[in-house]
Amino acid sequence: MHSSMAFIAIALLALVSHVQGLYFYLEGSERKCFIEELPQDTLVVGYYNAEEFVPDSNTFNQPSTLGVQITVEEIFDNNHRVVNQRGAANGKFTFTAADSGEHKICFQTNVGGSGWFSRQTAKISLDIAIGETKVFDKTTTHTSEKITTLVEKAQELTQRLNDIKREQVFQREREAEFRDQSESTNGRVVKWSIIQLLVIGATCAWQLHHLRSFFVKQKLV
Repeated sequence: MHSSMAFIAIALLALVSHVQGLYFYLEGSERKCFIEELPQDTLVVGYYNAEEFVPDSNTFNQPSTLGVQITVEEIFDNNHRVVNQRGAANGKFTFTAADSGEHKICFQTNVGGSGWFSRQTAKISLDIAIGETKVFDKTTTHTSEKITTLVEKAQELTQRLNDIKREQVFQREREAEFRDQSESTNGRVVKWSIIQLLVIGATCAWQLHHLRSFFVKQKLV
């Protein structure tokens, strides 16, 4: 019975997506970026909520004029931009990694309601779900959240396993690349050592020949 419950617990944990929750502050038109290294075909969904700091009350609120700009760039592809989204103070963004590598996710606000050059402070709460196939929508009602069939759970589990397999393939590719670089470096070191030995050997032979000729001329040998 204990083993059965343990299996069920592991299966439920496998259904949970890789989620990162954090918050950070932006001052005026400051642009803050985060780096995520993603395997190919990985789905990324981010939920954000921005609030503006009010010095008079020492609190944060969300005026209707507050907006957020989000960009996502592929660092490995000469900073190719895959997301360029400007929207309200709260919402979500979604993208799929076309290739494996580092992605730069950036945020910028227009705090103060006076354009994108204000010097006031904004707080952004961010939840990023990595590797999801069935994205949880915060606008879904409580009733629809309960309607989850066994087939849907099995599909989510299967997709999660596929995500793990892609991650493993990605890590094996990185290890193979590192191994090739190490072998190439070792090969160059060995070649350079051989060249040094040949140069040293040729130098010693020339010096011995020169000394022998000198001793013969001096009739010491």
